Amino acid sequence: MKEPEDRQGAERIMPYDASGGKGEQVEQMFDSIAPAYDIMNACMSLGMHTHWRNLALRLACRRLGKTPESVLDVATGTGDVVFAMRRRWPGSALTGIDLSAGMLDIARRKLADYPEEKLISFIQGDCMEMPLPSDSFDLVTVAYGVRNFEDMARGYREMLRVLRPGGVICVVELSEPTAPLSRLLYKAYTRGFIPVAGRLMSGDPRAYSYLHESIEAAPQREAMSRIMLQAGFSGCSWKSVFPGAVCIYLATK
Repeated sequence: MKEPEDRQGAERIMPYDASGGKGEQVEQMFDSIAPAYDIMNACMSLGMHTHWRNLALRLACRRLGKTPESVLDVATGTGDVVFAMRRRWPGSALTGIDLSAGMLDIARRKLADYPEEKLISFIQGDCMEMPLPSDSFDLVTVAYGVRNFEDMARGYREMLRVLRPGGVICVVELSEPTAPLSRLLYKAYTRGFIPVAGRLMSGDPRAYSYLHESIEAAPQREAMSRIMLQAGFSGCSWKSVFPGAVCIYLATK
């Protein structure tokens, strides 16, 4: 099935029908759903999110050609990707950044279970203008976050800025399957089950309807790769998994 030519309307999809920019609304949404976020991730992905995350980290390390010394996880949420990196790369300096104070509160509570940990830090900040120096990280990751960016191209340019020359970006993002039957089942699941479950478990009647709307509007596969290349990355490649519901994108500075 041919991919739609223009899927760059994700910036126009808002979590709420309210005033304020997308960044402000995304922050509000994640503050609202933070207590239920981890369990909803496991539920929505049927437990596959850990497999996708670990696959992405393996591919990123292979592309980089070494164990990263310093890693930035953008839109880190409750910090699950950061803690997975710690298990995989115990000597690496890891930073997670997120808009949502509510999500970061949970990440920091998890970090408190490791009182001797000195190499993990969580900071609140906007990926449009991160309070981080240029050329600072070997690897930048972002899992399920780029479709929430207020300006995707600007977000990619900012991630390029903080990467060291030769550094790698790894993006994990939800996508729509292209095979007709898989696409039909996927739409029924994301438009039916997920909004109902999200409403019951998170108490936010809008957040999990926004999920499928933002996926449908976001650039995918070749279209996403083009945005990354236009932002200044090189060697962009993507891998589709589970059958087409998730894409892993890799590129180099």
